[in-house]
Amino acid sequence: MHDLRLALRDSTKKLEDAENTANKLRTDYENQLRKKDEVISMKESIIKEKDAYINKLEQEISKYDPTYVSSTGFDNEINTTSSPRTSLLDVPNKQQQQQQRIKRTAISAEPAQHKKSKDLRVVLQAFDKTDRTKEFLRDAILNNDFMKNLEMDQIMAIVDCMYPLEQKDGSLIIKEGDVGNLVYIMEEGTVEVSKHSKVLTIMGPGRVFGELAILYNCTRTASIKALSHCKLWAVDRLTFQAIMMRAGMQKQTEHLELLKNIKTFESVREDILSKIADAVDQVSYADGECIVRQGAKGDTFYIVAKGRVQITQAKSKWDTAVYVRHMERGDSFGETALQSEETRPFNVIADDPNGVTCLVLDRQSYREMIADELSRLKRVESVRYARKNTTFISGEDERDLKNLRLADIEIISTLGVGGFGRVELVNDTRNSKKYSLKQMKKQHIVAMKQQEHVMNERNIMMDTRSEFIVRLYKTFKDRKYLYMLLECCLGGELWTLLRNRGLFEESEVRFYCACVIEAFAYLHSKGIVYRDLKPENLLLDGKGYCKLVDFGFAKKVGLGRKTWTFCGTPEYVAPEIILNKGHDMAADCWSLGILIFELINGNPPFSGSDPMKTYNVILKGIDAIEFPRRVSKMASLLIKRLCRENPVERIGYQKGGISDIQKHKWFEGFSWECLKKQTLAAPYIPKVETDADTSNFDYFAEDDAPEPEDDLTGWDKEF
Repeated sequence: MHDLRLALRDSTKKLEDAENTANKLRTDYENQLRKKDEVISMKESIIKEKDAYINKLEQEISKYDPTYVSSTGFDNEINTTSSPRTSLLDVPNKQQQQQQRIKRTAISAEPAQHKKSKDLRVVLQAFDKTDRTKEFLRDAILNNDFMKNLEMDQIMAIVDCMYPLEQKDGSLIIKEGDVGNLVYIMEEGTVEVSKHSKVLTIMGPGRVFGELAILYNCTRTASIKALSHCKLWAVDRLTFQAIMMRAGMQKQTEHLELLKNIKTFESVREDILSKIADAVDQVSYADGECIVRQGAKGDTFYIVAKGRVQITQAKSKWDTAVYVRHMERGDSFGETALQSEETRPFNVIADDPNGVTCLVLDRQSYREMIADELSRLKRVESVRYARKNTTFISGEDERDLKNLRLADIEIISTLGVGGFGRVELVNDTRNSKKYSLKQMKKQHIVAMKQQEHVMNERNIMMDTRSEFIVRLYKTFKDRKYLYMLLECCLGGELWTLLRNRGLFEESEVRFYCACVIEAFAYLHSKGIVYRDLKPENLLLDGKGYCKLVDFGFAKKVGLGRKTWTFCGTPEYVAPEIILNKGHDMAADCWSLGILIFELINGNPPFSGSDPMKTYNVILKGIDAIEFPRRVSKMASLLIKRLCRENPVERIGYQKGGISDIQKHKWFEGFSWECLKKQTLAAPYIPKVETDADTSNFDYFAEDDAPEPEDDLTGWDKEF
């Protein structure tokens, strides 16, 4: 019994010791956690302070450098794996949005007129490679988020034109801050990626890096150093763009030639035919494969583009099909399926050892693009309306402006700062009338190779007369600057209102986007593509109406034609611009969808830490975006129709044109007539006390930059 008591006492003591030890460990652990929480909290506070400081610096830098890329990312030298579906359910609060929202700088490559002629003159040089190397390079491209979106014939052309490079251990392949022109694929070796002297990652064989440099002229945002002897393959921007442009132009030319020889399309207008050429799918069939089966229902029309097909037919379902004839390139079948659902009267079988390629058009696409006479009349009427409902300045004002000299203008205050210069509120000292004066440095325009864009802006705006577009009254020039005297809108930028509000209600978004739609209806009727829609380029007048401003990227393309310059603001760029397929007014329809989303949600649907990552997200498509709950079903449907991957499928670009958007259910009950007459009340009326009140604009310090050098080369003779 005594022994039992001793054992029990001993067990109790051990249990107490264990509990004391556990309590001590728990206390120590809690103290460690508390200390770590304090450290984390302190570091988060430091990071927030640094982020705020960086944002402030970036705002200042972006005012003066249009090529500047945010330091949060780099030239996609590292490809990160993102989830297949991007969630946007969490809308940032107003304070977060105000801290994060900085003005976005648009990007442009060399203008198309020069680029197109250059690209078509480029002699593509192929470099010898083994079949194994070609396969390796092809697979590397197909594993890259951006380049995998190219067509296989383009990929193989790039593979053929890539040339070998070797780098020694320790050599710098890419230097942060240098202007880039090459994209690389690493075959052998290891490299180190660093930014601001901080190592980010290590990369090995099969990696593609430097892709942004083949889209447009830009500076590298990270350094890449060889950690061993490296064997690389490279291709330059000019070669890449020549391959892309030629492929796109050749494909459309071939499609047009085939379509023009088809009786069904002989009376179709050239611009509509161009859309059909873009809409047809190119489908390949193996030798012996059945393309059309007798008795099956069909809604598809076919044109033989390559190879030969055999037509067979059975008199009844119990009989054996017998040979009827062969069809070759340029022949077509299934025309009646475009008008109504048909039962196929024959079999069509691929009969070529090299396979058969057909151009395929379905009935829905045909109906969406082939305009009837009523649609044509509506378009003509919309153009007449655009001309009729325009405010022209009086004869007296016109005489005043004609005699206005640069010496008659005095600067009141700065309204904005851009890549090429400043926008000032100015006073005409002769009559105290107020205008905006856009002042651009000639030297900087030439350095950025933007002469053509500046001349386009001047010519388009001088010829533009719409209540929804800021008016250009007069231009001036001297040895250092170009000047544009513009209509003054003192309500501020829609971007500023969005920054202050965080986001808008759908009824407000509907109004602002309706103003944009009216501007686009006017521009598109004249064959002009705008290409830089975003809240930063929308000004509010005294009544709260939106006006489109900044036509630096606008271009008169014409109906049925395309342009090839890479330009726009990364979050708003359409897929066909990224992939250099050629683009037209359909790119504006895409950007309208992005604008609707951003104004409702507070942020655009596509964004990344650097432009290349943004482009890769865009190429995944709008269906990869999970819409927030605050976006209504009708708004969501409209956005998705505006942001179709295939341009010819976008609402606003089909046979009804912009009027299809105006008729969409999201605009149900909206008075377009009152908007055009400007009798519709705006959702927000800016407070403007006087004709010199700049309170709706941010403050900008005086320009203390040194005067630019003279430019007397004469490129601006017609400005």
